[in-house]
Amino acid sequence: MNIDLIRLLVDFGMLVLIWMVQLVVYPGMCHYKTEDLNSWHKIYTKRIAVIVAPLMIVQVLVSVVQFFNRIDIYTAGSIIFIIIIWLLTFLIFVPLHNAIGPDKSCERITNNLVSKNWWRTGLWSLLFIWTFFENL
Repeated sequence: MNIDLIRLLVDFGMLVLIWMVQLVVYPGMCHYKTEDLNSWHKIYTKRIAVIVAPLMIVQVLVSVVQFFNRIDIYTAGSIIFIIIIWLLTFLIFVPLHNAIGPDKSCERITNNLVSKNWWRTGLWSLLFIWTFFENL
């Protein structure tokens, strides 16, 4: 399997995952009682990390390999997109997830997650579309 196909598959995986989180997971959080959300959220974050972490790591590694094999606007732009997504994830979303607790407003946190996650959803969507057309 060549690196471009791996990249396309990983970017597609991230696309599906981010849209599922945006449309199903985050909006669904407020359908739990506050104490149940806290319990479920601990389970959810561990389980989703098993899927998200490998995809994100492979995505960045493949992007770096592509960049060193072929320096162009696509490979450089991809790395910039990925850096922005990682910064958003670790500077905004990890703290938002850490704020979920029994004494916190579910509606406020969920609305924050949904509204701010449109940035990552848009970036991962654009990245997949770019990768798709780059590999036609």
